[in-house]
Amino acid sequence: MGKADMTAAEKYVRDRLFSLQDEGYKEFHSKLMPTVDSDLVIGVRTPELRKFAKEFSGSKMAEDFLKCLPHKYYEENNLHAFLLCTIRDYGEAVRMMNIFLPYVDNWATCDMMRPKVFKSHTDELLCEIEKWLQSDKVYTVRFGIEMLMLYYIDDNFRPEFPEKVSRIRSDEYYVRMMVAWYFATALAFKYDEILPFIENRSLEPWTHNKAIQKAVESYRITPQQKEYLKTLKIKNPARS
Repeated sequence: MGKADMTAAEKYVRDRLFSLQDEGYKEFHSKLMPTVDSDLVIGVRTPELRKFAKEFSGSKMAEDFLKCLPHKYYEENNLHAFLLCTIRDYGEAVRMMNIFLPYVDNWATCDMMRPKVFKSHTDELLCEIEKWLQSDKVYTVRFGIEMLMLYYIDDNFRPEFPEKVSRIRSDEYYVRMMVAWYFATALAFKYDEILPFIENRSLEPWTHNKAIQKAVESYRITPQQKEYLKTLKIKNPARS
């Protein structure tokens, strides 16, 4: 979609985003996202973007904007993500999420998508997570793992969940990092149930070591547990 094809909603959003631009922040934040062209980063601080999303949400213009995919700018994707988080109907939230996920191209946009309505529909959400984990899209898989980490580690935990995550094999850094993050978090909440996955080396070597590293950095894990986890690190892991 070229500028000549820009909708009224896109023009409104783009004008607002550029009015909130912080050049220094653009330069800093662009370095954190190697998968995004720095020319496509406007440079809007997250609190400002959240504020805009909150006032924009529910309007006819916002509804129109959500239909304008793909977006050009990083912040447009982030605004889209924040708007999805405000949807109160579970079915609609899932439908809109499935439309948007294939367009997500970076870890930051992926990790800010946490629709509140998902928390009260964890039984239904499992069917969607299963599909996301099997996707060929990097950030769809990452998002699926993150949902398991957010909603199924404490009260909703079942042993089959870490088993699913442990079987994920990927050459993609941002998938491997999320697997490591999942297991580090799971160790903090369900140490006894998760430890065998580490002891049995169920993860790829690099991911295994990264999970231990992140777990050792957690304040939820005891000093004794940390010392033991350190002994389980794989020396000189060869990446598969």
